[in-house]
Amino acid sequence: MARYIDDILQPGEKVLYSTNAHWIFYLPAIAAWIAALALFLLSRGVEASGVATMWLVLAAAAALVALLATAKAWFRVSTTETDVTNLRVVHKTGFIKRRTFEMSLDKVESVDVDQTILGRILNYGNVTVRGVGEGVETISTIASPLDFRNHITAR
Repeated sequence: MARYIDDILQPGEKVLYSTNAHWIFYLPAIAAWIAALALFLLSRGVEASGVATMWLVLAAAAALVALLATAKAWFRVSTTETDVTNLRVVHKTGFIKRRTFEMSLDKVESVDVDQTILGRILNYGNVTVRGVGEGVETISTIASPLDFRNHITAR
């Protein structure tokens, strides 16, 4: 799948910085995989076949939930692009239903970064770009939000 930014670059425009949705979206899937593994190991440790079967069915259900959560997170991460070029800020989400946000760097008034404690530890956060006459746009849960902000504000 081609990157959106490569399709919309104008003549003389260069990508200066690219980031993506943070891997934190995989956290529910990771927890579900751990639960599936724990239930599977529990089924192996029980001698009664009826109880072992029950744990095995629960492990299979947890694995199915984990598989769906993994697919959902992968789809979200792979269909989200956030870039800074020498001319503008570009953010795209979605595949079939696409939502894009583009703002000229000349129109950027301020860039705010909002990080929780976990966000600071794992290097993710929300970035709010305020434009002169163009409104406010918040880009949620992106990786390396301070680097992203620095590439917008450094001219």
